[in-house]
Amino acid sequence: MTHDDTPPAAARRPRLKGGVLHADLCVIGAGSGGLSLAAGAVQMGASVVLVEKHRMGGDCLNTGCVPSKALLAAAHAADAARGAVRFGVDVAEPVVDFARVHAHVQGVIAAIAPHDSVARFEALGCTVIQAAARFTGPREVAAGGQRIRARRFVVATGSSPAIPPIPGLTGTPYLTNETIFELTKRPAHLLVLGGGPIGIEMAQAFRGLGSAVTVIQRDTILPRDEPEAVAMLREILVGQGVTLVEGAQVARIRPGGGAGVEVELGDGTVIAGSHLLVAAGRRPHLDGLDLQLAGVDTTPRGITVDQRLRSSNKRVFAAGDVAGGPQFTHVAGYHAGVLIRNILFGLPARVDYGALPWVTYCDPELAHVGLTEAEARLASHPVQVLLQPLSGNDRAVAERSTEGLAKIILGGDGRILGATILAPRAGEMIGLWGLAIQQKLKIGAVAQMMAPYPTMSELSKRAAGGFYTPSLFSARTRRIVGWIQRLLP
Repeated sequence: MTHDDTPPAAARRPRLKGGVLHADLCVIGAGSGGLSLAAGAVQMGASVVLVEKHRMGGDCLNTGCVPSKALLAAAHAADAARGAVRFGVDVAEPVVDFARVHAHVQGVIAAIAPHDSVARFEALGCTVIQAAARFTGPREVAAGGQRIRARRFVVATGSSPAIPPIPGLTGTPYLTNETIFELTKRPAHLLVLGGGPIGIEMAQAFRGLGSAVTVIQRDTILPRDEPEAVAMLREILVGQGVTLVEGAQVARIRPGGGAGVEVELGDGTVIAGSHLLVAAGRRPHLDGLDLQLAGVDTTPRGITVDQRLRSSNKRVFAAGDVAGGPQFTHVAGYHAGVLIRNILFGLPARVDYGALPWVTYCDPELAHVGLTEAEARLASHPVQVLLQPLSGNDRAVAERSTEGLAKIILGGDGRILGATILAPRAGEMIGLWGLAIQQKLKIGAVAQMMAPYPTMSELSKRAAGGFYTPSLFSARTRRIVGWIQRLLP
C-alpha cells in the first residue's frame, strides 16, 4: 500500500456545526482502499473524515499481504539454504528459530505501520475517528459519539475469514489469517482447510520452516487458475513434502489428543494434526453498519453496487472486499482511483476487471491476468493457446529453476485475452500482459519487444513468438525466401 506523502498546501478540514461534523467525504474503513481514497481526496482539496474501529492499515498490513509475504520470505531463505547443494555449495540443514521468525514478521509490520498511521493521516489533513461507525439515516453516520454528515460516504470495511459450517469446528481451536501470525512456536503438523491462494501460500511457508503440512481441499487446489500450471505446482509442493488431500469432503472436526485436532473426512478417514488453519474464503464486513437505515442494499457477498461503485443510495459508495467483487488489495486500490474520479470530479468512471491480475506467492509464483482458456471458450472467443515451458529459458537453466511455464490465451487475429505464468517472480512479469490486455494489443507487440538477456522476462517474448512459428518456418515461407534469393543480385 502506498500513498503520496506530499501534504496539501492548506487542507480543508471538516467543520463542526450544530454538533454535527460536516465533510465532503466520509470514508468508513482504513484498509488499503480507504487509506488510498482518503489520502488522495484530502490532497486534492476535499475535506475528509476517516473512521476506523480497529487497526489502521486493515487486513493487508496487519493480518494479510504484509505478514504473509514476510513469513514466505523466511521460508524461502530456509529453502534456498537447502537447495544450495545444486550449485556445489554445501550448507547444513537450516535451524529455524520460530520465535525470531515471528519477530521478523512483526518487525516488517511495524516498519510499514507509520505510513498507515493516524498521525500521518491527521497530518495530511484528514479527521480520523477511531471508533465503530453506523448509519443513522441516508446522509448521516455516527461514530465515537460524533455525528458526521458528508456529501458522499464510502464503505471500505473489508472482509474477514469465512468459517464454514462444519460440525465440531466451533468447539475446536483453530487459526485463521487473523491469528496465525501470532504464533511464536512452530506447529508440528499444520492442517490447512482450503487449497486457495491463502491456503497454498501458508502451506508452503510452514513446510519451508519445518512443519509437517497437510492441505485438505474439497475440489482441486487453486481451482481458478490454469490446470497446466496448477499441475506443475502440485508436483512441486508434493516434492517439498506438502501432503495434498484433494476432492475431500470434511464430515467433522474435533479436538485430538493433547492440544491437537482431528479432521474426519466423508469416507471415514481421520487426519490428525497439531494445529488447524481455516482458509476457506472470506466474508464482507457489514455487521453493525446499519446500512438498511441508509437505504443501502446488500447480499451475502457485500454491498450491491453498480459499475461506478454506487450503492442503491447514490450518496453511498463501496470499495474493496465489501463491494462484492474480486477480493484483492490491488483491487481496493484500483477502486480508490475510480472513486476519486466519480466523487471528486463528477466523472462517470466505471470499474473494468478485464485486465485483473492475481498472484499466488508460492515458489515459484503463479500469476494470472485476463481470461483463462476455459473462460475464453465459454465466452465463445476463437481461442488459440500458446504454451512455453520455463525449461527453455536460459536464466532459469542457470538458476536451476526450470519448473514452470507461460500460457497465453489469444482471440481472433492474435488479440491477447489472458496470460498465466508459473515462474520465480512471475508476479513481476505478469504486468506486461495486463498492460497488453488493457491496451487491446495483439501478440505481435510482445513478440517484437526487445527483452534483456538472460532474464526470466524472455519467457514472455518467446511465448509470444510461438504465435508466428508455424508460418515463419513453413514450406511456403521457404519457397518465398528461395524465390527472393534468386531475384536478389
